[in-house]
Amino acid sequence: MNKEQVQGRAEEAKGKIKEAAGVILDDASLEQKGNLEKNIGKAKSGFGDLKQDLKNSI
Repeated sequence: MNKEQVQGRAEEAKGKIKEAAGVILDDASLEQKGNLEKNIGKAKSGFGDLKQDLKNSI
């Protein structure tokens, strides 16, 4: 695992927690922030996966 994969998955988990807290607390702003963080984490993780795949294929 590379740095981007770890950071991306951590950020994705943090975003999921914020999003769930927003739903439970009925806080639309917190829910949106969590959703945004989750999606950024997914993108970062995907970039890390791609980077790892390229490294493995070389």
